[in-house]
Amino acid sequence: MIAGISTALVLVLGGVVTAYSAAPDIPRGVSVLGITIGGMSRDDARAALNAGLADRIDQPVHVKVQDRPVDLNPADVGLSLDVDATVERAARHNRLLALLGRDQVEPVVNADGKLLVAALKPAADAVGAPATMPAIRFDGLTPQPVYPVPGKGLEISTTTAAVTRSWLREPETVVPIVDVVPASTPADVDRMLAELARPAVAAGVAIDTDQGPLTAGPESIAASLVIDSDEFGKLNPHVDETALRNAMQPELARVEITPQSATVGDGQIVASSGGTLVDTAKLAADLMPVLPKAPGAERAVRAALKQVEPETTTAELEALGIREQVSTFTTYFSGGLDSGRSINIITGAKKVDGAIVKPGETFSLNGFTGPRGYEQGYKDAPIIMNGKLVPGVGGGMSQFTTTLFNAAYYAGMEDVEHQPHTLYFSSYPSVIEATIFYPELDLKFRNDTQHGVLIDTSYTDDSITVSMWSTKVYDKIRTEWSAKRDFTEPEEIQSSGSDCIARPGSQGFRQDAWRIFEKGGKEVRREKFSWRYDAEPRVTCRGRN
Repeated sequence: MIAGISTALVLVLGGVVTAYSAAPDIPRGVSVLGITIGGMSRDDARAALNAGLADRIDQPVHVKVQDRPVDLNPADVGLSLDVDATVERAARHNRLLALLGRDQVEPVVNADGKLLVAALKPAADAVGAPATMPAIRFDGLTPQPVYPVPGKGLEISTTTAAVTRSWLREPETVVPIVDVVPASTPADVDRMLAELARPAVAAGVAIDTDQGPLTAGPESIAASLVIDSDEFGKLNPHVDETALRNAMQPELARVEITPQSATVGDGQIVASSGGTLVDTAKLAADLMPVLPKAPGAERAVRAALKQVEPETTTAELEALGIREQVSTFTTYFSGGLDSGRSINIITGAKKVDGAIVKPGETFSLNGFTGPRGYEQGYKDAPIIMNGKLVPGVGGGMSQFTTTLFNAAYYAGMEDVEHQPHTLYFSSYPSVIEATIFYPELDLKFRNDTQHGVLIDTSYTDDSITVSMWSTKVYDKIRTEWSAKRDFTEPEEIQSSGSDCIARPGSQGFRQDAWRIFEKGGKEVRREKFSWRYDAEPRVTCRGRN
């Protein structure tokens, strides 16, 4: 009898083991976010989640900060579903619990809490008085204290938890506003003022290198010493490496050899060369213990020099197939090189000169230059605002943008984003031109070839040229335009303002342009571009001669 029971038990256990060993990766019945993945392999489960969430994953996230709605782009705040980790969590789900109906597996969702709070901060600030975080700012060589004040705001962990918990499940997320009390007190600010900020700029710091001595003067220290707070309002002093390098540039130039990237000139590759730079990251850290010392004490550090490879080597350039000019485009300006408009054009061109767009990459002009304000060297010049020309910082960058757009256009680059001017300028080709305004309007093109593209810019006292170097894919790219149509007439405007810019006005119209690609003497494809220009008002400035 016992032998019979044992035999039966072995058979049952054997059946269980066999069934378990044949079980799928994901226990049967399991689902994630309403998508059933139970009974699947890991690969099939990943595919099912990706397919099931494809139309939801990139949709705006609707958030409310108390009663203030905010829509967030998931990519802007690092909000993402970790599909691999979610599938692994599902694979580890208890099979018995799944059979008992507890079959929902929580997704693994990631978010950048700092980006999330920064995106929601304007709404939070509008709800209640935000806290003032402690800091010390330099006005020239004079440190100015910023004392902490408690207020209302967002807390990183609770905000992140609220958004990640409800994303892809709830139509809207409510983020709580909490009391924010900075960790550092007014007494802490006064102590740092006396013990660090004032002595830091009371004298320079001697810097010894293998190539000779340097000095970080009080001005360089004031420009690079940052005394602000972390997200909890705790004072966090540090020397900013980028600001230190910028402030000490004349000094550093005495001992540094700047690396030179490979480029193209006169149809030939100009070889790259390595360089030797001061390790400013280490120098920034090493300065901190010295800055609190009084002027009479030893204020000295040693800085290391490091070998630095060029951003693009000769071998990399050759491997990218950058060997010939594939397009070039020139536009013209007046006023010489000293006018604000010309300075803006040349400043933008210099920033872009030598840029390389690798196969499959998308080039963003805003992303490449960043903000274009007075601090970046841009000047006041006319810009279009509300259909009129008015003074504004960075005016003229649209001419460089048009020149760059046409170089990319005739190089055959894929148009990703551009917008023509609202008004027509006869100095630009109609329809195939572009304006820019940071950060709303951008110029983007994608290198959809198998070769790298190098952007080369040059200028004279009345022209800007952008050329692109790569390997030709098409024999020729040309443009055909339709006739202008649907004309509108300009309105008459009289103004007596000091910022008035007189204009003769022009008609508005609609027009089409076709980009035609030719290879082997034949047209292989064409793209249509269309635009509607507004009529430019005829502006008379009263009281002007």
